[in-house]
Amino acid sequence: MTDSLETLVEGALRADALTPLGLDLEAVELTPAGNKRVLRIAVDRDGGVGIDHITEATRAISEALDASDIMGAQPYTLEVTSRGVDRPLTLPRHWRRNEGRLVRLRLADDDSSVDGRIGSSDDTGVDIVGRAGQTRIAYTDITSALVQTELNPKDA
Repeated sequence: MTDSLETLVEGALRADALTPLGLDLEAVELTPAGNKRVLRIAVDRDGGVGIDHITEATRAISEALDASDIMGAQPYTLEVTSRGVDRPLTLPRHWRRNEGRLVRLRLADDDSSVDGRIGSSDDTGVDIVGRAGQTRIAYTDITSALVQTELNPKDA
């Protein structure tokens, strides 16, 4: 059912009303919550996601769900959120949108971890600025990458 939901939600996000917002669908999760379900949808965009974007996305997704029978008769709660920092960096746009942030990544060749700041990135890899200087790493050499929460972030 999640594939169908993702297709429906993606259609709603690409509707004329939301296209100017530049929203990308990042995740669709349907989980049980007692006798109900929770449909969580994460969105992102260049420049970040604000409350107005969440409001518009919620409205469009809700209208699309109401117009279909994909959720069936069982009650559900719709939650639309931003991508958040706890989601792994998996696509080139994730790296681009987090430039300057501190990241911990795990490398495929020896399972070692690397900490550093995200520098410039493109469709094939990213520059990581660490203690040893700047290193170019191909996405194919990265098994996992998470933005690290900083209480007192330094300017990149």
